[in-house]
Amino acid sequence: MSNQEIESSMRKSVEAAQRNFNTIRTGRANPSLLDRITVEYYGADSPLKSLATISTPDSQTIAIQPFDLGSLALIEKAIVSSDLGFTPNNDGKIIRINVPPLTEERRKEFCKIASKYAEEGKVSLRNIRRDAIEKIKKREKAAEISEDQSRDQQENVQELTNKFITEIDKYLQSKETDILKV
Repeated sequence: MSNQEIESSMRKSVEAAQRNFNTIRTGRANPSLLDRITVEYYGADSPLKSLATISTPDSQTIAIQPFDLGSLALIEKAIVSSDLGFTPNNDGKIIRINVPPLTEERRKEFCKIASKYAEEGKVSLRNIRRDAIEKIKKREKAAEISEDQSRDQQENVQELTNKFITEIDKYLQSKETDILKV
């Protein structure tokens, strides 16, 4: 596994953590809050954004306009049953979600969720590191590389891991600041 492959895998883990952070509410309406919602549409789970146009007409409202009006009730049901705690308003053509300001208790809950996502990202990075180091050690055992080369490569993998863990921590800190900002 080359350094570029390791770095690419780690970058994907960080991006996944970022996408998870984007699904956490701050005080403002944001279409990415609905990214994880799937709707059972014709027997298959489909992502909400593939069934409707999602927009934010103002900072406290999310508007969802389905491409097929027949899916309106299904979309509404999926939002209600999600863990987001939103109550959708359906006018027959568009679903509107009022995003109320967060309470202090809810902000703390969201900070915990953000920490959980950050930890999942870090675990993913550590797994990539473990796999890469195992491969380096196997190559050393097979006498493909020297002990010094092995140590250098392992240090490089550790440096990459540290760099990306720091990146996740920065995103977490930024997200927590957004969440806690009133």
